Amino acid sequence: MIFYDFEVFAYDWLVVLIDLSAKEETVIINDPDKLTSFYEKHRGTIWAGYNSRHYDQYILKTILCGFNPKKCNDWIIVQDKPGYKFAQSLFRNFPLINYDVMPNPPISLKALEAFMGHSIKETSVPFDIDRPLTEAEIQETVKYCHHDVTETIEVWLRNIAEFNTTMFFVNHFHLGANSIGKTKAQLAAEILGGNGKGRTFDDEFDFPILDCLRLKKYRFVADWYKNPVNHNYGKAQENVTVAGVPHTFAWGGGHGAIPKYHAHGIFLVIDVTAYYPSLQKQFKIGYRVMDHPENFEFIHDSNIEFKRKGDKKARQPFKIMDNAISGQMKQPQSALYDPMSNNTICINGQLLLLDLVEHLEPYCKLVQNNTDGIIVQLADYERDFEKIDDVVWEWEQRTGMKMDFDTFMGDIYQKDVNNYFLVDRETGAVKAKGAYVKKLSDLDYDLPIVNRAISEYFIHGKSPEETIGDCNCLRDFQKVVKVSSKYECALYSPVITMEKIRDEKGRSKNVKRFSGGEVQTDKTFRVFASTDRSKGGLFKVSGKVVRGRKKNPEKFGNTPEHCFIINDDVTNLPVPDELDRQYYIDLAWKRLKDYGVDREGGGDLNHATIQRVCPDKRQTVS
Repeated sequence: MIFYDFEVFAYDWLVVLIDLSAKEETVIINDPDKLTSFYEKHRGTIWAGYNSRHYDQYILKTILCGFNPKKCNDWIIVQDKPGYKFAQSLFRNFPLINYDVMPNPPISLKALEAFMGHSIKETSVPFDIDRPLTEAEIQETVKYCHHDVTETIEVWLRNIAEFNTTMFFVNHFHLGANSIGKTKAQLAAEILGGNGKGRTFDDEFDFPILDCLRLKKYRFVADWYKNPVNHNYGKAQENVTVAGVPHTFAWGGGHGAIPKYHAHGIFLVIDVTAYYPSLQKQFKIGYRVMDHPENFEFIHDSNIEFKRKGDKKARQPFKIMDNAISGQMKQPQSALYDPMSNNTICINGQLLLLDLVEHLEPYCKLVQNNTDGIIVQLADYERDFEKIDDVVWEWEQRTGMKMDFDTFMGDIYQKDVNNYFLVDRETGAVKAKGAYVKKLSDLDYDLPIVNRAISEYFIHGKSPEETIGDCNCLRDFQKVVKVSSKYECALYSPVITMEKIRDEKGRSKNVKRFSGGEVQTDKTFRVFASTDRSKGGLFKVSGKVVRGRKKNPEKFGNTPEHCFIINDDVTNLPVPDELDRQYYIDLAWKRLKDYGVDREGGGDLNHATIQRVCPDKRQTVS
């Protein structure tokens, strides 16, 4: 594999290329002949870049065609036009096996570098410089470009499962080398023989309600979807009480949860195995836009089989691809476009789960219902589990779906339907969902100390004061923010004063006024709370003028009022005395409050004794 990155200026261009297998680095500066020679030598190799699908591959092809890369750069960056249209017919003469390392949904490379703790300083050489670069400027740009290539390799290695998934399916289905460069959605469409692109469907809302549905008490929810008056994606059924829990039913799915809920007891997490793909296969949904539905069934069946065997490694590519399919049916640009089929899956998916809740309601307490599963609380395990198991078994037989059971004897903390934490006090098993409690990876490492403090509290009853006070790794306290293209720059530590003015109607009011501060040249920042009250916050500047005055800067969300910034590498830095640990402690307690934890009361966990009863009809699945 060749990892590469281009930098383009008005009068200069350069590229850094790293051959991973040969462990060789090549730098080419303003030399199209050398680039052509390198390309010819490696044209059968995979070229990997960051956002190379939309930028770098077209800069490469532009130079190979003999054109000025600055024109293609401006075509893509300034005019916001797709790169392939710059010289479409000529680009075909230079095939390239391009793999884009950028994840989906997209995120900037600098943000990922920040999460990893690496340097995120921008080059001091402006990209809009209107003259040839000096030798010193070229060398600095080479250093900057080299850094981005090595960071791209780091991201690729940390997200290798995505690449392995692509390679597995390209090899398994004997696809052409060009398929390596496709997105997962494009790859799925190719494998399934998608034929929906460009088609016009007039049956978007003619979705069937499946015959296996047995709703009575909550039948009105299904009736709402069939009413033509409601055939508008902006409409929803809100504040619908189901089993004592407020629900919302919309076109994208249904959900409900007890807010700010903490309980101690016996809980069952009941999930449908690969719900949407299972519905799709069971009822042949969306097959009309597939020339090869048998390939979909192979992918789905393999996903289920490897899950059953507990082989996570073998399952991974099938799981990724299985989950990539149904969402494409709402994308007009996708070859799997079929909006009626997507509605069939989404609507029937939530209705069948509502059906299950309706039949379970007499035997347990509903804690939450969301998309592909429910959480219920049992008052008496020995009395109620068999009844619940029987209801679920009947539902499985009727629908063709399969359920996974997880039993937790302990505590649940629930903020809302998408944020909860379950801990089994006997086994130590944990199930968590949501931004505040998820286990963070190297590519998603934002305020990790706060997440850890919350988890430690839920699991061990350890106070945020203790968890945060014990941590001496600076990176664990980082908050990463980025200036978007809507803003001119960032402003650090301005002086903020209040000024009394009169509005157009002569009314007196107080307004904020900003002065001073340090204009930042970087676009991404690693922010830490500071005990130094002379230091201010970090703001983004739009440059917009409102009523004859520049619009006030806006503080970056979830950043402290007083902060310091370190954009150099922080991977091995200890915590300085300046770090305001109390800020993170207060933030952890604030988030715990969202889960119903009372800080003033000490939030002591109730470690009541729970009778241990193991299921005998169904094996629990983690």
